[in-house]
Amino acid sequence: MQEIRKSAKEKMKGYCRVCPVCNGKACAGEVPGMGGLGTGSAFVANMEALDAMRFNMKLVHNVKEPVTETEFLGLSLSMPLMAAPIGGVSFNMGGGVSEEDYIDAIVSGCKAKGLIGCTGDGVPPVIHEAGYAAIKKAGGHGIGFIKPWEEKEFFEKLEKAEATGASVFGVDIDAAGLVTLAKMGRPVTPMTVDDLSKVIKSTSMKFILKGVMTVHDALCAKEAGADAIVVSNHGGRVLDSTPGTAEVLPEIAEAVGGEMTILVDGGIRSGGDILKMLALGAHGVMIGRPFSIAAVGGLQQGVETYIETLHTQLVQAMVLTGTDNVNRVESGILR
Repeated sequence: MQEIRKSAKEKMKGYCRVCPVCNGKACAGEVPGMGGLGTGSAFVANMEALDAMRFNMKLVHNVKEPVTETEFLGLSLSMPLMAAPIGGVSFNMGGGVSEEDYIDAIVSGCKAKGLIGCTGDGVPPVIHEAGYAAIKKAGGHGIGFIKPWEEKEFFEKLEKAEATGASVFGVDIDAAGLVTLAKMGRPVTPMTVDDLSKVIKSTSMKFILKGVMTVHDALCAKEAGADAIVVSNHGGRVLDSTPGTAEVLPEIAEAVGGEMTILVDGGIRSGGDILKMLALGAHGVMIGRPFSIAAVGGLQQGVETYIETLHTQLVQAMVLTGTDNVNRVESGILR
């Protein structure tokens, strides 16, 4: 990982410093770029909320080989993790690798390690085109996310998503305030329950709504018929001064966790962080920026190496907290 991060730092110069700890402080306000919007407090809040959770170590037990495999949305995963949808290598990451090579590394690397890579969407057509091509190449093994565009463009992209062979797609409704899209003359907007219901009923694919930060929106997603939600503030890139995702996750999980799949992103940097989010009520997590660094720095091998690192850390955290299975993580492992 040291060599991969060194390579990424050279290729992402001026866009991402590849800090020893990716906490949003050095890149505050750098949008476009990899930072958080405005003061960057929402990005930092994700980190601080998760860091505030401490593990209770537990070593008198017989957990030696914990189970990390899980299944949700009809997908079998080697651990409860997906690569979050991120696109725009040229204007967010320095263009050190092509959009096609980048997203292929994400999707193929995840598939090779028994995980799912998600693909992004944006104004340059190459973002969604490269993403869908990578998913199709992987035999439908990926999840494409579509931004909440106007109806005509949205449903055209949904048809393209269906053509990849994927069984799941998502909408990152938290992109509704992206400054970068507005500056390009292509603003995206919020969606109503009826809007979401229309989308869900128009396809046989399972549906994920990304960008849920309140119980209200979680209940709306449930009402619309969503199969899953992602508790997310878009990495702190759309609204300053939001709470960290780890702060709001427990109340959202309590409200709808028994009726739909709950995923979460924001500030997750290690296998221990994955376990923390599971203890707070998530069924799985998404990781964004660190996957981008791994892909830019080492392409598919970089992605696979990062996944191996996370798996080792997750197993270690499970053993040291007496957790035998990722599908039954107790909240009591956190202090």
